Formats: sequence, C-alpha cells, structure tokens
Amino acid sequence: MNVQSHDFRAMASPCEVVIAGAEPAQALLAACAAEAEVRRIELKYSRFRPDSVIGRINAGAHAGPVTVDDETLALLHYAGRLHALSDGLFDITTGALQGAWDFKAGRIPGDAELAALLPHVGWHHVRIEGRALRLADPLARVDLGGFGKEYAADRAAAVLQAQGVASGYVNLGGDIRVVGPRPDGSPWQIGICHPRDPGKLLASIPVASGGLATSGDYERFFEKDGQRYCHVLSPRDGRPVTRWQSVSVLAPEAITAGTACTVAMLKQDEALAFLRASTLAFLAVDADGVIHTHHTKE
Repeated sequence: MNVQSHDFRAMASPCEVVIAGAEPAQALLAACAAEAEVRRIELKYSRFRPDSVIGRINAGAHAGPVTVDDETLALLHYAGRLHALSDGLFDITTGALQGAWDFKAGRIPGDAELAALLPHVGWHHVRIEGRALRLADPLARVDLGGFGKEYAADRAAAVLQAQGVASGYVNLGGDIRVVGPRPDGSPWQIGICHPRDPGKLLASIPVASGGLATSGDYERFFEKDGQRYCHVLSPRDGRPVTRWQSVSVLAPEAITAGTACTVAMLKQDEALAFLRASTLAFLAVDADGVIHTHHTKE
C-alpha cells in the first residue's frame, strides 16, 4: 500500500499528514494544502500574537467592541455552548490565570493571588452582539487553545477531502482527525501515549473515520513536594485538576473528541458519569493508574 507522510511543526507540536492510495505528487500537494490550513488557523487564533484575532480581542475589547468574522463568531458561540453544557467548567476566559502559574519555573501561586484573579474569570465577561464582541472586565482574557488544535485538525481534514483524498489522517500533536480508512477498508491503528511512560503506548485504537483526542496531566506540568501540577486549570478555584492522568475520546469530529476530553478532566470525580452519558468511546486513566474504558458498538 502506498502510504506517504508529511511532517511539520505547528501549534507548538509535532504534526503529521498521512495519505494512502494517492500518487506522490497529488499526496504532496494535498498535504501541503492541509499544512497551510493549520498554519492559517494558528496565525489567526494564537494568543501569543498581537496581530491575531485573539490578540486584538484581548488588547482592545475592554475599551470598545471588536468586530469578528463568521469563523471566529462560530467558534465563540461554540465556546459559549460548551460553557453552558459543562456547568461552567469549560471556560475560554481562564487566560487571566495563565500568568499566575509558571510551568517552566515550577511556580505555585498563593491562595490570595488566585482569589484576586478568579473574579476576572468567567464567560459572563464576554458580551457578543451580532458581530461585535466586548470584554466587560478589563482583566478578562480569552483563549481558544482549549479546542484550537482539534478545530485545525478537522479543517485540515476537510482540505484533504476537497483535494480528493479518501484515505488518511491528520495528527496535530496527538489530536487526530481521520479522513477515511486504509484503501483496503481496514482502520488505521492510532497509538495513545502512556501518561507516565512517554516511550510506551498505553493502547492502539482502530479508527476508520472521525476524531481521536487526548487530554492529560503530562502535557505541561511540574512536580513539587510529590504533587503534580498540570496545565488544565479549573475556573472554580484556579488550580490544576488532579483526578485523571489522561482521557482519550473517539468522536465524529476531533473538536468534539477534544472538548469531551477536557471537560472530563475538569469534571474530576464526575468524569466517568459525564463520559458514559456522552455515549462516546473513551479510555481514561485515573490518578492511581487504573484504566477505565467504554466502547461504542459498530
């Protein structure tokens, strides 16, 4: 079987486009178009770029309304629905907490510091009227990083399909969208990293279509006095979640899989009930290393 892989780096992650059953020239053209779409989304929504949409919102939406386009408006409305469906746990305004935690230096903010920041976190600070967005709190910040890579994976897969690709997948740092099965109809075997042994696979998942995403406490973290502090912060207390080592979800789209993973991490003790109610297939590793799974019927 003719399988070709195109590797690149974007969104602070190793990325890969895999295409099967296509001529080399066609595969390269399609893969480069998919990469271009990923880079377009990164440039447009990076919170680290002052010229991005998010940069403009965070810099100016406190002083007055910032007009956004249809794509951005759709993503903001999606974030609002996620906030409602997760009982406020999935909140794109936790950017106000980002500066308090330093995962490179291992800095832990004190209770008073977090207490001062938490009032500036909350979806209610985001006001959308038509195409205009305002931030009602001068210290509120928005960040679409909670589903940015997954959205980019879905968009890149759509580009591949538009280029005539019927077999392959997009992998953006472990967030995956499968375009279609191998040319013989068999699924791709997608590996999930072990959350405590980076060189080892926790499982290999057969995926013929849809999205597979993983959220975990091993992506950005530090350890201090035997306690692990990860980058997934709860908007309720401003502190990292502690109940799960990793959560992987299989869904029709990568953005659905990714947000389900993140909500599960944030749900902590209620994660399994949430995941089972979603009816999506999942594999979760709790803080003690115990594996919990649910498989959907084909």
